[in-house]
Amino acid sequence: MEIDFDSSDRTSDYVTIPAGSYLCRVAEVRKGQTRVGDERWSMRLVVAEGEHVGKQAAWDSLVFSQRGRARARTVFAALGMPTKGRVQVEPEDLEGKLCCVQVRPAEYVAPSGETIRRNEVPYDGYSAVAETSPQEPSPPQKRRAPRTTEVSTDEIPF
Repeated sequence: MEIDFDSSDRTSDYVTIPAGSYLCRVAEVRKGQTRVGDERWSMRLVVAEGEHVGKQAAWDSLVFSQRGRARARTVFAALGMPTKGRVQVEPEDLEGKLCCVQVRPAEYVAPSGETIRRNEVPYDGYSAVAETSPQEPSPPQKRRAPRTTEVSTDEIPF
């Protein structure tokens, strides 16, 4: 029998809340790119009410590729952002917005061999805040509102 006492089962567990649906606030948005060069916004979602208020629910990303536009539209709708026509939006326009987010634990093996556990948001894991849910007041806004321009349907970016 051969045993490697130098190897270890390395696991990093970043699951901070149990699986479920939570009212979340977009706490931060980081702009980046996918490996193929499409624009990607990574959003840090923080629980806004209840037992786990203030805890990070998950990091999730929006990819602005042809394939990713349907999900981006769903997330924008849940956040109360415009979803029709040509829209000029910046990452900071999403910060502070509230929506209901479903999270579930997921794990993957990193290139280093370490197992990473974290919460993920399913493809359809976003929904708008119900009218009856209490919302915290928005912080003072120094950013501009997204602009919508009427265009023909063959020019719609989503």
